[in-house]
Amino acid sequence: MSSRGVLLRTRVAVVLVALVALLSFTTGVVNIGMTQIAGPLGPFIPDDVEQAAGFTGALTGFLMLGSAFGLRRGLRVAWYSTVVLLPVTAAQGLAQSNVLSSPLIVLSLLSLPTVLINYRRFDRPLALSTTQLAAGAALVGTMVYGTAGTYRLRGEFANVETVLDAVYYTIVTASTVGYGDAIPESQQARLFSISVLVLGVASFTLALGSLLGPAIEARFAQALGTMTDRQLELLEDHVIVLGYGDLTEPIIEELSGTTPFVVITPDQDAAAHLNARDIAVLSADPSDEEPLHRASIEDARAVVAATENDANDALAILTAKSLNADLRVVAAATDRENVEKLRRAGADSVISPAVIGGHLLVESALGDEDVETLADRILANDGSGDEA
Repeated sequence: MSSRGVLLRTRVAVVLVALVALLSFTTGVVNIGMTQIAGPLGPFIPDDVEQAAGFTGALTGFLMLGSAFGLRRGLRVAWYSTVVLLPVTAAQGLAQSNVLSSPLIVLSLLSLPTVLINYRRFDRPLALSTTQLAAGAALVGTMVYGTAGTYRLRGEFANVETVLDAVYYTIVTASTVGYGDAIPESQQARLFSISVLVLGVASFTLALGSLLGPAIEARFAQALGTMTDRQLELLEDHVIVLGYGDLTEPIIEELSGTTPFVVITPDQDAAAHLNARDIAVLSADPSDEEPLHRASIEDARAVVAATENDANDALAILTAKSLNADLRVVAAATDRENVEKLRRAGADSVISPAVIGGHLLVESALGDEDVETLADRILANDGSGDEA
């Protein structure tokens, strides 16, 4: 299947999961306050679960929405969580009886095989930074500390009797909400509450910072014209264009809409300009191995070297050939004397705009009307491209 087909199939899976998440959440909100389940599974569901039916639907919807975001990034853990949650949403649709239940069941059942057949497309590991791991550990540790301590001191708190009460008190205290319905009544309980409050504020702040930091960095990367890792991983049977300038603009216009491609240029302004035009681009040195690996050179169809600097083109060709010896490489020589040098560097084909232009001029001067017609056609196409 072509890269466009694979990308479309992957997007369909993500969209279906997102729709299931929204339906599950909406169904849960509609059923909030419902104490009895009237669906086909109603007689088999315990009373405690029936009382929480509305909340569980909304909670599952939130979890499913998180899985959809993870699928969009190609995370394998999101694939596993989605496969587990889809049967749950279908069961909730069977258990609950309202106008949204049937669409929820149908979408859940349709989404499951769609996600399963795209197993290989969601293969990225969940790479957490040291800061994110520390934030998660601090948050979990604070919750365990607060819950265990509150339950241990439950006799010194008003309205704290069960583990659920202890969890509730820890969350409202650590998040600084403090409803005031669970109150420490002794000096020891007050001191313990202060420790939970301090640890909770610190851990929540650390968690938010670890989540918002990468998001801000991603926005900066997008402004500088950097593709996401997921977009790069979906590249297949594509063309890699090295450099951006007057030589590459006609190449980009020719490839657009017909062949998947990615541009690698060290010019950040040019990369941002291309990114604004929804053109796949990496802001990096075309002669470095790292950006070529990120651009999936192993799966590429061809490379076009047109940096408008023959020395840079030669170095980029050598690097590309070392990474994929079977790759077809086409180079645009700025100076005609460098044509053979670029061939020796590994280019399968070298085109010199100066040489081609010179031949056209000479042939036209000698009265070859066909050449003049060809030149007129090239100029006409170039003009139409500028207008577009």
